[in-house]
Amino acid sequence: MLESHWGLMKGASSSLRAAFSHCVQQVRSYDYHHYLCLLELPANMRKAAFALRAFNVETARAMDVASDPKIGLMRLLWWQEAIDKIYANKLIEHPTAQALSSVISESKISKAWLKRVVDARINDANRDVIDLPESIEELEKYAEDTASTLLYMTLQAGGIKSTAVDHAASHVGKASGLLLLLKSLPYHASRNRHFSYIPAKVAAKHGLLVKEGGRSEIRLDSREGLCDAVFEMASVANAHLVKARELANSVPVEARKALLPAVPAQVLLDSLSKVQFDVFDSRLARGVLGKPPLWFQLKLKWYSWRGIY
Repeated sequence: MLESHWGLMKGASSSLRAAFSHCVQQVRSYDYHHYLCLLELPANMRKAAFALRAFNVETARAMDVASDPKIGLMRLLWWQEAIDKIYANKLIEHPTAQALSSVISESKISKAWLKRVVDARINDANRDVIDLPESIEELEKYAEDTASTLLYMTLQAGGIKSTAVDHAASHVGKASGLLLLLKSLPYHASRNRHFSYIPAKVAAKHGLLVKEGGRSEIRLDSREGLCDAVFEMASVANAHLVKARELANSVPVEARKALLPAVPAQVLLDSLSKVQFDVFDSRLARGVLGKPPLWFQLKLKWYSWRGIY
């Protein structure tokens, strides 16, 4: 797939071609809106971006696909060790790890950033589902350590060094991360009956917090209260998108396509607004982030062609 579409894998072994093809399929299957964003990237970033996004899919889904949380945590710890092995030039029989190893040897991606993503996932996995984050700032840090850090690595793979683009990527990642956590609330509620990504301060402000047995828990006695809480969190995400766009004129032209994840973040924000920030509204599950797929693809192409995000 990679070779036929992009001509990126000439001279590569069949196992490495298969590894990159696996990465593309993983991103397409589990992170479709970002898959479409990556197709717009210049060739020098695209290959690395697919390996990095596939790594993100693996670590983000580790807890969700495991039948037992301990197994999910073991998977994340495996990735922690895998990163050390990759940087020690040891072969790992795993397609995403193989693709990542190839990209790291070519692009000199920072080990600290890869570790930061896995560490953030491990810390989140170790948190009890009934232990609420205290504030939105905690969730912003989680988004920074995952979504923003992915953007930093993609830019690094493209050889782009710019303080303005780093600041913009930080804001785009925070917006994207916060909004995807909001979108995932119904899934987590159905899985463990808890709203573990609504901060205690926000929940208390909107009458969702009850004390039980010395612990704070979110109760959904009021759908309106939940919508108000989601609106407050979405407003923080919106502020990050505004700040990212304010930096646009300072961002090098060649870096702007790496910031296209701002587009799906805005689309999700608009979809949430349309349903009055009710994350349980079934319209959010339709198409791509609540919008018809063709409409989404055209919007993304338009932004990409104009060199904006």
